[in-house]
Amino acid sequence: MTVQDAHTHFFSRVFFQTLANLSPKDGEADELLQQLTESTGMDIPDHDIPSHRQRWIQEMDTAGINRAVTFASVPPEAEAVAEAASHEDGRLVGYTVVDPTAEQAEEFTRHALGDLGLSGLLTFPAMHHAHPSGKEASNIYAIARETGCSVIVHCGVLKVKLRDLLGLPSDYDLALATPLNLVPAAQAFPEVTFILPHFGGGYFHQALLAADQCQNIYMDTSSSNSWMSTVPTTGGVLQLSDVFRSALAVLGPERILYGTDSGTFPRGYRTDLKDLQLEALHAAGASKDDMALIMGGNLERLLPA
Repeated sequence: MTVQDAHTHFFSRVFFQTLANLSPKDGEADELLQQLTESTGMDIPDHDIPSHRQRWIQEMDTAGINRAVTFASVPPEAEAVAEAASHEDGRLVGYTVVDPTAEQAEEFTRHALGDLGLSGLLTFPAMHHAHPSGKEASNIYAIARETGCSVIVHCGVLKVKLRDLLGLPSDYDLALATPLNLVPAAQAFPEVTFILPHFGGGYFHQALLAADQCQNIYMDTSSSNSWMSTVPTTGGVLQLSDVFRSALAVLGPERILYGTDSGTFPRGYRTDLKDLQLEALHAAGASKDDMALIMGGNLERLLPA
């Protein structure tokens, strides 16, 4: 089975530098990052993109990952991710976050998907205070439709550990984070594939409803899915196998994408999450064909050749 990860973060030096520059804490960005390394043990890469890329490739090889989508997690990181994804082996596929409310959002999106050759977009409605079916977001979806790229729309609980460590505000508007907000846009842009990461991130029921309503809404399986502890059940804690079972019943195996949310070193690639998901898929009764689609076949179909 060829395994392809639909959700990882490249986390180049540019990502860390960008957030450190925004920090209200005393000290220059490099000083803050050095303090971060000392206090958390987190590995922060230098500016050598090929070296950082090779580190990810080695992690993927060890974990048995054929190809991975990797994100520019802040817009200034788009060029670094484009460089990493441009390698002829095609092992990394670059997506970028876009803030639909930014003044140059449309120009940036066209530049990222056109000039830089990135393959997809990632939006954070709660972080950017942009309704996922509003005019600003719809302008971005129109460009996605033109280029044939997918759009990941982050819904549900949002926690960005690095922002917290750097003292950046977490004024996320969860009212904008329900997957049901995406339904009007998915209906208005049926040619665009929308992906809800982390099974909807705590809004699993709403994610199922949205996906049942719109065939162009997918889910990815990424992260530790700690949101499961927030879902009340009558039979104990919700299990990942239960989540897979419900997702398979509503979306079928064709609209579920394997992902891990891997991003930081020295932890590296989340092989533990890969193993947990394979175990949960078995427990949910997924067939070998179902698993082949979820673990890589669906992403293969969505990505450009």
